[in-house]
Amino acid sequence: MSNIESIRNVILCGHGSAGKTTLADSFLTLTDVVKGSHSVEDGTSICDFDPEEKKHKYSIEAAAIHFDHGGFHFNVIDTPGYPDFIGQVMGPMQAVDNAAIVINAHRGIEVNTRRVFKEATHQGLGRIIVINKMDDETADYPQLLESIRQLWGKQCLPLNVPIGSGDQFTGVASTLDVPEDFTGALLDPSQFNEPLIESIIEVDDAVMERYFEGIIPKREEVHGLIVSAVKNGTLVPIVCCSAKTGVGVAEVLDSIGLCGLSPIELIRSSNHEAGQVPINPDANGPLVAKVFRTRIDPFVQKLNFIRVFSGTMRRDDSVHASGARKNIKLGPLLEVQGESTEPVDFAGPGDIVAIAKMEDLHTGTVLGDLDLPETQFPSPMVSLAVLPRSRGDETKLSGALHKVLEEDPTFHLDRDAQTKELVMTGMSELHLNVIQERLIRRDKLEVETKEPRIAFRETILGRAEGDYRHRKQSGGRGQFGEIHVRIQPLPRGTDIKEFATKKNFHSIKNYHYDEKSNFLWVDSVVGGVIPGNFMPAIGKGFAERVANGVIAGYPVQDVCVEVHFGKHHQVDSSEAAFKTAAKHVFKKVFEAAKPSLLEPIVKLDVTVPESNMGDVYSDISGRGGHVLGSDRAGNGYASIHCDVPLREITTYARTLSSMTGGLGSFTMEFAHYDTMPSNVQHELMAANSADHDEDE
Repeated sequence: MSNIESIRNVILCGHGSAGKTTLADSFLTLTDVVKGSHSVEDGTSICDFDPEEKKHKYSIEAAAIHFDHGGFHFNVIDTPGYPDFIGQVMGPMQAVDNAAIVINAHRGIEVNTRRVFKEATHQGLGRIIVINKMDDETADYPQLLESIRQLWGKQCLPLNVPIGSGDQFTGVASTLDVPEDFTGALLDPSQFNEPLIESIIEVDDAVMERYFEGIIPKREEVHGLIVSAVKNGTLVPIVCCSAKTGVGVAEVLDSIGLCGLSPIELIRSSNHEAGQVPINPDANGPLVAKVFRTRIDPFVQKLNFIRVFSGTMRRDDSVHASGARKNIKLGPLLEVQGESTEPVDFAGPGDIVAIAKMEDLHTGTVLGDLDLPETQFPSPMVSLAVLPRSRGDETKLSGALHKVLEEDPTFHLDRDAQTKELVMTGMSELHLNVIQERLIRRDKLEVETKEPRIAFRETILGRAEGDYRHRKQSGGRGQFGEIHVRIQPLPRGTDIKEFATKKNFHSIKNYHYDEKSNFLWVDSVVGGVIPGNFMPAIGKGFAERVANGVIAGYPVQDVCVEVHFGKHHQVDSSEAAFKTAAKHVFKKVFEAAKPSLLEPIVKLDVTVPESNMGDVYSDISGRGGHVLGSDRAGNGYASIHCDVPLREITTYARTLSSMTGGLGSFTMEFAHYDTMPSNVQHELMAANSADHDEDE
């Protein structure tokens, strides 16, 4: 493995069709790792090797490659550009030190470009902007550069400028070491030299002071400080190229080598009782490594991709793995090149390797005795009920979908308690369609699906109180339980202890809180009218009602129930009786407290040609959404920011494509829950009118 200071771990990210995969293939061709031409279009790409990727001609999964250039060892992860597969970007970002944000010179700053730039900034990665497709005849470099600097700040400065564009794009001219002859450059590189040097030396007070005294820093001094400038965010370099023709590709790698952070510069921290503890990239230190991606290959061989932050891993080492009951024995370590693998003897700090056929490892597993923060993946929101087309394939379907679960952190699988259906949930309609294609290809399994099920919720808008007596007598021991409760809305993000104290409940003997549903129930019974041994049964009754809903069969959230009085019978009272009484009294008071349905609202960012902005505004309004604002994306495009009910956009991709002639794109992420319009509520409740109040 390589010297740690020479390692550059880089993620290629950005919007779809920016040319990230073509750029990765160009890196391998330039460095003589592969021979001949490799193309996404003709299905010969090194990184887009999955059959679904070859079919659709865009990336679906993250792919890892490695090569050497200019004295540096590069580990590059090529990632999908469409937001439907954002999980394949979020995981690998945990494994790298630098993000190369690739922008299509023709399309400008698209919605997913903004998202990955924001996430790279949040992760503290070194950022470099790569303007690709400068060979496009419509590329407007000066206007795009201005858009970048307006959006992300004046610290975004070109490290080189293009010489020509379209079929006249023949090279790049450095702005740091300005050449004497830059004939044909679209902008004068010397105009950026002074602000570039100032952004670099800003990280060193002594050099900065000498500079203002008229002492120009030496070339070696500037080069020595540029990594710190990128790390501190005083500089975000911009370079340009054409991955298709190869022009500027070598300079992209030179720039990453010069400006990129090595594993020494980006120090991660471990969670510890004493606080955040820095993880030093020491080969002789304690092992700290993380699984950032899991893949099931066509031969059903599970591959776990691992980044080592500290220590050294070797085959047959016995190591601690988070979530495992005992230490695990490591299998062979593999270096990954697209879909190919080669065994290696060991992996040290900064290295990215894979381990095959280890069932104890999963995406997010941490190896070693220290802990690392969990990767936060976006929540999937579009669901389909799924069943096998052939009877008897239920077990086979479950196994196939659990393989998808292993690979994709943004895919969820649940068994619906009401309908008993198997429900798969993904980021979008496209995401779920690709998964179904994979089931057919990899598992020879065809499925049938039903319309998307939206994750609605039930809540209340007012207060109520009431009681319920459950009594049955049919010979022998009967059933008896009486419960009196008060119910009220519970604000999201409530400090439960503070809420219980300030609301002055009758008397708080105990309280129980479910964070997932933001549900609180308080036991304030005094005098033994309900013996304490029946309280857990009451809690179970409430929990079932919260899970199964009251008015339309959707889970309940944001509700507080206080049990303040009741009655029991020495002989006939039982846990079953009080559990049943709890379910009934909850339903009774819930229905009296202005029940309402909540629906998920998503934040929608849409990038379209400026000529289509009016169409988007009108369409969003017709869907009950609200436009929050817009800004220019460059090259005649604009980005529009909206809040829209999820129920209105499950098939939005088709509408947008039709509206813009295929030129529009969008991202969406969960924003919040909001009260559903009354007319829509009535329709939904009528469709879900089955009685959810089964008696035991």
